[in-house]
Amino acid sequence: MAQSLKEALNSGKFVITSEIGPPKGTNIEGMRHHIELLVDKVDGLNVTDHQSSVMRFPSIGGCIEIKEHGGEPILQMTCRDRNQMALQADLLFSYTRGIRNVLCLTGDSIVVGDHKEAKGVFELDSVQLLKAIRHMESGKDLGGNDLDGAVEFCAGAIVTPEANPIEPQLIKFEKKIEAGAEFIQTQAIYDLDNFAKFMDYARKFQVKILAGIVLLVSARMAKYMNANVPGIFVPQNLIEELEAAPKGEALNTGIAIAGRMIAALKKDAICDGVHIMAIGKEEVVPDILAAAGINGSGA
Repeated sequence: MAQSLKEALNSGKFVITSEIGPPKGTNIEGMRHHIELLVDKVDGLNVTDHQSSVMRFPSIGGCIEIKEHGGEPILQMTCRDRNQMALQADLLFSYTRGIRNVLCLTGDSIVVGDHKEAKGVFELDSVQLLKAIRHMESGKDLGGNDLDGAVEFCAGAIVTPEANPIEPQLIKFEKKIEAGAEFIQTQAIYDLDNFAKFMDYARKFQVKILAGIVLLVSARMAKYMNANVPGIFVPQNLIEELEAAPKGEALNTGIAIAGRMIAALKKDAICDGVHIMAIGKEEVVPDILAAAGINGSGA
């Protein structure tokens, strides 16, 4: 990959990032296949960090695989599972392995995952983790001790533009930028008019915004998210479009919807790029890009 994520974000191009879901176990062949498929088609690849509080192969391990395949990894780091010492140690280790991008997350609640007896840590939250990274870049750890070799990261965070009410999200958004976030990957957006209103607000700040595109694979999935996932709203016209798809064609319809949305976001320069989340169907991300008229890395 010719450019770092930071360079891509500052270049003015329409940035494309995507996401890799690591396995639950040591068989990483599927993950490697997805990395090989996507590494030359996007500007950066996130590796999820025990997403939905389900224990999986670690984000750091996936990021090292991406690096070994010549890609640009984005380390996801949640505060749920580690105290400040462990978080700092993982940042130091990641930096020595050439990982230069971090997405800072507070983390989902333990109770939604598959280890319900585990203890959540949450010593820091995403804003405090951003501040910790910037502090470590000065050559000091959080205890005020000198580091023998500092770090330097392109650090980002998330926002939920569809949240209702939106005001708490906007307050947290501003705190994340004040703490040093250089880029923001949004949670799933489907109402482009509403997202454009959010962007009118977001453009007041010096931060790059990547719109989150979650692939819809069926009308049932869309209805489930509307009913059960806070901050996500799939408009009725998209649900009807999925319902009208011929038998066996719902996935292709979802790909077409995602491609159409990306194309519109790029054409109207609504945001700085997109973050594509195929959630277990990473192999169709190239099809989504093709549907958007994009031939790799925003071109």
